[in-house]
Amino acid sequence: MLVDTHCHLDAPEFDADREAVIARARAVGVTRQILPAVEAATWPKLREICRTHADLFPAYGLHPMYLAAHRPAHLLELRDWIERERPVAVGECGLDFFVEDLDPREQIIYFEQQLRLARDFDLPVIVHARRAVDQVIASIRRFAPLRGVVHSFPGSREQAERLHALGFLVSLGGPVTYERANRLRTLVAGLPIEMLMLETDSPDQPDAGIRGQRNEPARLSVILDVVARLRGETPGEVAAATSQNAERLFRLPPAP
Repeated sequence: MLVDTHCHLDAPEFDADREAVIARARAVGVTRQILPAVEAATWPKLREICRTHADLFPAYGLHPMYLAAHRPAHLLELRDWIERERPVAVGECGLDFFVEDLDPREQIIYFEQQLRLARDFDLPVIVHARRAVDQVIASIRRFAPLRGVVHSFPGSREQAERLHALGFLVSLGGPVTYERANRLRTLVAGLPIEMLMLETDSPDQPDAGIRGQRNEPARLSVILDVVARLRGETPGEVAAATSQNAERLFRLPPAP
């Protein structure tokens, strides 16, 4: 049994065949999926998709790469959505210092207000951190105690350990399947399994076997096999441990 801890199944790339995508995921053992939102306009669609599938779980948030679409009023709306809908997490939120035209100061305001919401509602946070891991850690410290995950983790082992000390896990997906991803492969081989979760980030970040194509949650089984091989463990061992980590973090019900 696998948990895809980060999948944008509400994305328009899945509108034509979403049910088939879900069926393929279930067929390879992906029993639950976490669907993080990216902007306020997408929250209703995401909610309806999760309401009609018992193995899909929503998270609501404001993604830093959609900064132009965000308004201060959306933070107030987000509080209402969380209180009413009871999602499994706040997110996707975070910081992206790679894209030059995204104002870092404005990003930090939105991110830290979402950290405050997560603390107020005792929910985990799903964090995007691109070229911003140290600033993410600093913001998390400001609002501790918190718990959550930095998805598609781009940092070092030392940063992962600092995050874990603050209650955060890291998740890895398609990029770890590329043979030239030496730093990432070394990281996943050496991290304690209690710090690790798996994801696809579908429809983005395809694994090496589908380079340039649309990603989907069924590909989590490919990521699992690569991670297990790098760690010298069986796929069953890695699946069990990472799924248990996800169950604890997101307080998921048992697999259907």
